[in-house]
Amino acid sequence: MKPYILVIDQSTLASFAFVFDAEQNIVGMGKMELTQHYPQPGWVEQVAEEIWATCLWACKTALRKAGITAGDLAGIGITNQRATTLIWDRATGRAIHNAVIWRDQRTASHCTALKDAGHEPMLAQRTGLLIHPYFSASKVKWLLDNVEGARDRAAKGELAFGSVDSFLIYRLTGGRAHATDATNASQTILFDIEANIWDPELLDLFDVPANILPRVLDSADDFGLTDPGVLGAAVPILGVVGNQQAALIGQACFAPGMLKSTYDEHCFVLLNTGGDIVRSTHRLLSTIAYRLDGKSTYALEGAIVSVGGSLQWLHDDLEIFDHWDQAEKLASASDPSLPIYLVPAFVGAGSDWRETDARGALFGLSRGARPHDLVRAALEAVGYQSHDLIETMRKDWGHAGEIVIRADGNMIASDWTLQFLADITEATVDRAPLADMTPLGVAWLAGWKAGVWPDAAGFAARRASDREFHPRMEPELRRKKLDGWRDAVRRTLPEATD
Repeated sequence: MKPYILVIDQSTLASFAFVFDAEQNIVGMGKMELTQHYPQPGWVEQVAEEIWATCLWACKTALRKAGITAGDLAGIGITNQRATTLIWDRATGRAIHNAVIWRDQRTASHCTALKDAGHEPMLAQRTGLLIHPYFSASKVKWLLDNVEGARDRAAKGELAFGSVDSFLIYRLTGGRAHATDATNASQTILFDIEANIWDPELLDLFDVPANILPRVLDSADDFGLTDPGVLGAAVPILGVVGNQQAALIGQACFAPGMLKSTYDEHCFVLLNTGGDIVRSTHRLLSTIAYRLDGKSTYALEGAIVSVGGSLQWLHDDLEIFDHWDQAEKLASASDPSLPIYLVPAFVGAGSDWRETDARGALFGLSRGARPHDLVRAALEAVGYQSHDLIETMRKDWGHAGEIVIRADGNMIASDWTLQFLADITEATVDRAPLADMTPLGVAWLAGWKAGVWPDAAGFAARRASDREFHPRMEPELRRKKLDGWRDAVRRTLPEATD
């Protein structure tokens, strides 16, 4: 049996490819960075052909480094930046416009108009999402309305829409497969996550024709065979999942109540809620965590916009430290008696905070404050924001009991940060063995579907923890610190509530 799995991880800043062997080890890897384009303030784009070319180069590099050919692969898995939107010509596979990236804000006024018209409650009930330019639907409408001839061509059946996964599947299969998985579909605001169908009323609301939509499959499914001319052999694409859901799977969070939290420039937290679609009353998202054998598992999702970004500000702009590994040493050497709070400028998903006019602020500065203390405040803000988000998840889902935070991302290298996270959340923090668990998650989907990797229980049994961090802060000190944080937030965002 062919033992190898090829994973394409197409992220916002780069395209990666990994070859995994039957023992779940990475034996080959390729990476190429992507160019970001900013044609106007608030607009973010990428060239679709660059996305394709970088993925293809990464795949061939990973295979070469692994010492194998495409003929040795049991399957391919794809994970991708979610809600990035493309429309392409079905005949050529070439996009009609640059990819509009998930962080693009060009449709903000249209989204505001839809909210003001009262559409958000219905939309949230069906999709679990909020009306926001982050998601795909308003981007699709913009492309159809602003690319010359696009609407007419769509009506004739000449165009196809998809997020990056669909675009890659189409190109890999030589145009024979136009498909996506349920997790990516659930990030469009066009997909009813309970009925598991494209919603006709939402398609009408966003003026999106149904004939451009991809077929929605399970996260582990038959997405088609690659064209032999692409990689050198026909290989089945067997696993597709959005990047945050891939990390949840990679962390083996298969049981309700299990939570993964990824700490990079931003933080995305997903809490497995099993078969329950949790309707958040705190502006969290309900989404599909994965769909296997036709059955959807759901998750609550929240985001913290500024996590590693605060440290980057201290490093790049204030030049407080030279090397990233100095941050932990500086924080450890700071004066813990100085109650300094850094409230980053961010959209406070999950803590009832509002994004209107939010700006960063520092509180508690005195003449005795040193650079060490600013670094400590930035790292502590990671814990405070995580506390608020997780507590909100508990409020939304009453079944959330004792939570273990399975942490991944580049920031987990800091013992100091993870210990404070455990202290302030009163939760065990389980550090993943790898900073990036996303490729492993989609590799499991493809490997399980191919029959060369174990089922979910077997995969979970093999997961190894790098280290666990347990709460050790005195309750009174914890209460005092949280009170100070809430006061800082209140003064920064007067409309925020506890």
